[in-house]
Amino acid sequence: MELETVTIALAALLASGLTLFSGFGLGTLLLPVVAIFFPVEVAVGITAMVHLANNIFKLGLLGLHADRKIVLAFGLPAVLAAFVGASLLGWLSSLAPVADYSVLGKVFTVTPVKLIIGLVILVFVTLELLPAFSAITIDRKYLPLGGGISGFFGGLSGHQGAFRSMFLIKAGLRKEQYIATGVVLAVLVDLSRLLVYGWGAAASHTNVDWSLVAVAALSAFAGAFIGARLIRKLTIRSIQIMVSGLLALVALGLIAGVV
Repeated sequence: MELETVTIALAALLASGLTLFSGFGLGTLLLPVVAIFFPVEVAVGITAMVHLANNIFKLGLLGLHADRKIVLAFGLPAVLAAFVGASLLGWLSSLAPVADYSVLGKVFTVTPVKLIIGLVILVFVTLELLPAFSAITIDRKYLPLGGGISGFFGGLSGHQGAFRSMFLIKAGLRKEQYIATGVVLAVLVDLSRLLVYGWGAAASHTNVDWSLVAVAALSAFAGAFIGARLIRKLTIRSIQIMVSGLLALVALGLIAGVV
């Protein structure tokens, strides 16, 4: 098994387990690792497939509890905005580098897509660490707006969960409905953005390593299973700080063209 497959499988395992404690979603944790081995636009697509597989698994367990009215009010704008965000990602990946520089004889290239995705990761890491942000709740009448914002960032980089939670938390849902509705909405956005990513990959003749995707998805399932059994043995805040530091380092590496 190749190094990149082993590394991504381990990252998926750890990322899935850590989502139970860190507050970050699977995509937020997995994307930076995959981006070390693949171009950013390909990394976003691979991460989306693993994210979708993980959510389909949850959908089978919880999907019947979803609130249909909220799925429509939030989901339709989210789907449309996901197409926009995913298309923007494809456009950014086609742009020429903005800068080149060398350090100790090694040349590094700063590209628009790495710059934007790196900045988005930094912003979301900061937001998800701020207690004030997690405490924000928005009235139910703004669900379509929330769907648009969440779907756009979901399509662009996969960062859809933070805004989705902010808008759903005040929707008057029971715990089972809240979780199930979030899963259904995540699946809708994942399917939408994967259509755009797939079209772009076909147009550019990009080959997808399906075995890597399958191994990563299975590792994510295992990570969630293991994490559920360790949840009482770990300090949540320490994990949040550690994970945030690692994400920030990779994001800065993307921005600088090192990753």
